Amino acid sequence: MEVILKQDIKGLGEQNDIVNVKPGFGRNYLIPQGFAIQATESAKKVLAENIKQAQFKQEKIKKDATELAGKLESVKLSIGAKAGESGKIFGKVNSIQISDALKAKGFDVDRRRITFEVEPKELGEYIANLNLHKEVKVQVPFEVVAE
Repeated sequence: MEVILKQDIKGLGEQNDIVNVKPGFGRNYLIPQGFAIQATESAKKVLAENIKQAQFKQEKIKKDATELAGKLESVKLSIGAKAGESGKIFGKVNSIQISDALKAKGFDVDRRRITFEVEPKELGEYIANLNLHKEVKVQVPFEVVAE
């Protein structure tokens, strides 16, 4: 029996794969649980169209991410933080502060896409890694200054 998987199933396949399974496994488990649908000719055509549209959307998202990365290459941020006399800041600079600083400059980057090579816990210069797309990454330098 051929089925089209609606989600990743360990040991069987990934989402949108067409796999052969035993009829009982397909009828009694995969289809009722919503993990798969039967692979009829019309379902295969719908799957092909959905994959085609998803690729088009992914190309557009990647193109937008590449344009944003090009603009972010020249950006340098300055983040203010309360610090002691030794230069150690109270707390640490986090991705929300970087995201807010980028918004102030006109760039909308989700905070969950921002990571750091070294956690900024002192005054100085650091690098923030922005994962705009799985294939598009950019590094933005920022400086932590005392308020």
